[in-house]
Amino acid sequence: MAYLQPDKPEKVYLPAIRAAKEKGEKLVCLTAYDYPTARIVDEAGVDIILVGDSIGNVIHGYGNTIPVTLEEICSACIAVKRATERAMVVADLPYGTYHVNADETVRNALKLMKHGGAEAIKLEGGRNRVDLVKRLVDEEIPVVAHIGLTPQSVYKMGGYRVQGRTAEQAKRLVEDAKMLEEAGAFAIVLELVPREVAEIITKEIEISTIGIGAGAECDIQVLVLHDLVGMTFGRQPRFVRKYADVTKVMTEAIQNWASDVKNGAYPNEKESYGLTEETKAELDKIRG
Repeated sequence: MAYLQPDKPEKVYLPAIRAAKEKGEKLVCLTAYDYPTARIVDEAGVDIILVGDSIGNVIHGYGNTIPVTLEEICSACIAVKRATERAMVVADLPYGTYHVNADETVRNALKLMKHGGAEAIKLEGGRNRVDLVKRLVDEEIPVVAHIGLTPQSVYKMGGYRVQGRTAEQAKRLVEDAKMLEEAGAFAIVLELVPREVAEIITKEIEISTIGIGAGAECDIQVLVLHDLVGMTFGRQPRFVRKYADVTKVMTEAIQNWASDVKNGAYPNEKESYGLTEETKAELDKIRG
């Protein structure tokens, strides 16, 4: 039997992520929710693209991630997958898609992979998700776990606060990470966790840690792309470093274009389509 290999040789799959952990090489992960941004992110050399439920905040304008639907994630994932050649595409299971039972969770994860093109899925929770992670992995679905601040639990947590500040809480996070590793997750997001706790977890487990607001010792760093390039509004978390101000660039471009339109400077002759001299002559005859 012949096996086709449609991907580029450097395409990021699980073995590449495991190898980076073993070698101590840092990897990077960014969010994307559409074709153009995913293509830019992929061509920039990012290793993992997360089609995150943060789409609710930065694209749809929701106050949190709770309203995001499976259909919204799946639609975004389709566009991202079309644009991506090298990066691994990971899709979030949104709130409510893995809370009823394991069978429904598997069906929803399979939809993201079969129809959305995701190469792995992510879900939030610690020891309470261990059995679910095992089930998904048993069904050949690669899983990224997520502990620390879990945004889908914002109502339970009472806001977006650093998790694991006390010794007891830190111990529980370490235990959760080990249990999720044992269940078969190939990576764990650590969100808003003290850097010392994240360092312990990173050293204690053999799978990769993906840090966001969790210090520099994590194996992989992830950010929301819109935060990175300055396309979000309001106060940003401490861990966000803005590397560009795309909002300013876009605003100035739009204002300059609008001014040219109002002043008659856009479009000029080169930016318009004209007629041949012969056709102009025929029109003159029609005009009488």
